Amino acid sequence: MLNPLSRFFAWPALLLLGALSSMGSLAQAQGASGSSAPELRAKFEQLAPLLKNNAFRRPLVIDSSESSGQVRGDVYAVVEHPFGKVQQALRDPARWCDVMILHPNTKQCEPPLTGQSVLKVAIGKKLEQPAEDAYPLNLSYSLASSAPDYFQVQLRAAQGPLGTSNYRFVVEAVSLPNNRSFIHLSYSYASSMAGHLATKAYLATAGRSKVGFSRTGVDEQGNPVYIGGVRGAVERNAMRYYLAIDACLQALDTPGDQRFERRLERFLASMEQYPRQLHEMDGQTFLDIKRRQHARQRQAGTQVSAN
Repeated sequence: MLNPLSRFFAWPALLLLGALSSMGSLAQAQGASGSSAPELRAKFEQLAPLLKNNAFRRPLVIDSSESSGQVRGDVYAVVEHPFGKVQQALRDPARWCDVMILHPNTKQCEPPLTGQSVLKVAIGKKLEQPAEDAYPLNLSYSLASSAPDYFQVQLRAAQGPLGTSNYRFVVEAVSLPNNRSFIHLSYSYASSMAGHLATKAYLATAGRSKVGFSRTGVDEQGNPVYIGGVRGAVERNAMRYYLAIDACLQALDTPGDQRFERRLERFLASMEQYPRQLHEMDGQTFLDIKRRQHARQRQAGTQVSAN
C-alpha cells in the first residue's frame, strides 16, 4: 500500500498545468469553463508567435496559476489532424480511457457503462502497482458543446484525497485551415490546508530535484534554469497528458489490433524527447508495465476496447 503522502502525489492534482513565465498568466484571461469558437480562434491568433517559436519543438503553449487554494492550468496546442477526426476521438467518453491509461500514474480506467457517464480511474505510483492500492477517481463526463467547427467536453470529480475537491478538466477544440485543429485543455482543482502541507512536504523531499519546462533564468555557465516546485510538477504532468492525447490521435488510422501498441510506443517516444523533465524509468520497464495493465483490463473486460 502507498503511504498517504506518496499516494497524494500520484494523484492527478498535478495534471495538465504549466507556465511560460514570459507570458504572464493566460489562465486569468479565460474562464474555467472554456470558451466559444470565436474566443478560441482569437486565442489561437494571440498565441500564434509562441506556438511557432518555443522550447517544446512543437506548436504548444502551457500556462498555470495558483492562488487562494485554487490551482489551474491551461495547455494550448495545434495538432495536424482535421477537426472532424479530433472531435470524433475526444468527445467519446469511452475513448478517454485510451488517453488516461497512457499516463504513468494511471493504473486502470473503466469507461462508462451504457447510458452512464462516469469514468472510473485508479491513480497510483509510476511503477508497478495493483489498481486496488491506488486512489479511485470517478470522473463525470459531459459534452458541453458540439458544432461543425467547435466542441467542448468536461470531466469532473467533486472530491479528491487529503481535502482536495472540485476537480474540473475541460477540453475544447476548433478547426483550423489545412486540416489542422487547435486544442485547449484546462485543468483546475481546490486544495485544503492538508493538501497544501502535503505538497510542500513532497517538494522539499522526493520532488526536490524535479523541474518543469519554463525557464526562470540561466546559471553561471549559461545553462537554462527550469522552474521547480508545484509549477514544475504541474508542467510535467501537463506535458504527459498532452502527449497522451497526441499519441491517441496519431494512432487512429492504425489497424485496430495494433492501435494500443501504436499509442503506447508513440507516447513513450514523445516523453523521451524531454528526458530532463519526463524520464522516470527505463523505457522497456514502462512498456512492460503498461502492457500488463492492458492485458489485465482486457481479461477483466474493463478496457475500452481490445485494441
